Amino acid sequence: VGVGEAANFAAYAFAPATLVTPLGALSVLVSAVLSSVFLSEQLNVHGKVGCMLSILGSTVMVIHAPQEEEVSSLESMAEKLKDPVCVLVSSLLLIFVAGPRYGRSNVLVYVLVCSAIGSLSVSCVKGLGIALKELFAGKPVLKEPLGWVLLLCLVVCISVQINYLNKALDIFSTSVVTPVYYVLFTTAVMTCSAILFKEWQHMVLDNVVGTISGFLTIVCGIFLLHAFRDVAFALTVTKSNMVLRLHGEKMGTVVLSITYPQYWFTNPL
Repeated sequence: VGVGEAANFAAYAFAPATLVTPLGALSVLVSAVLSSVFLSEQLNVHGKVGCMLSILGSTVMVIHAPQEEEVSSLESMAEKLKDPVCVLVSSLLLIFVAGPRYGRSNVLVYVLVCSAIGSLSVSCVKGLGIALKELFAGKPVLKEPLGWVLLLCLVVCISVQINYLNKALDIFSTSVVTPVYYVLFTTAVMTCSAILFKEWQHMVLDNVVGTISGFLTIVCGIFLLHAFRDVAFALTVTKSNMVLRLHGEKMGTVVLSITYPQYWFTNPL
């Protein structure tokens, strides 16, 4: 886990957040496949299709990845941090206004808080990555207050993010929270990065369409992987009919039967 988080930190430091964050879906894919292999958990046909869609969408996003505006020092980072103030204000409104009123009845409220705060934590991670690069270059980064401020903000953002994610998971089903959280978190990070690092400013139209298409493909894959995770499928095909049985703990058993017309099997000769 530690190695994975360190690699994720390095990815945010050297690559656009618009590219790194959607590729986090691959961790969900790998977890599903490894759970199926080593823990004998069920991975039905919808889950397999979801895995393939996630891989396809990730490939498209890598091909059309945006180029972020170069931020080479903490001084330039300090100037850019003035831009995403609207994200912080929106997060505070969600926490103190919408959360107490609608948090227990609507899954979007708590997940939106996680996503908005998470987008700020990604910005902090990118700033700390710049600070580490300057530190390895021999610059007196430890004397710069911005680096410590970014570290403190990162700790606070992660704490708030985990708190509200746990609240959402306590109230709503994991199969609902996980895909909604992925979509909203990725959208928030892409929006915050567009404001902060101007990643979309110099993109041509085909790259914009490719990036959005790849992201939507990943969303479809994640939805299929989680929405039908606990549903068992059984398909029986005979000469006279086709029967599809769906079974889930909450939905019970649903049987769909299609009877073929008799003339399909009548020999005209």
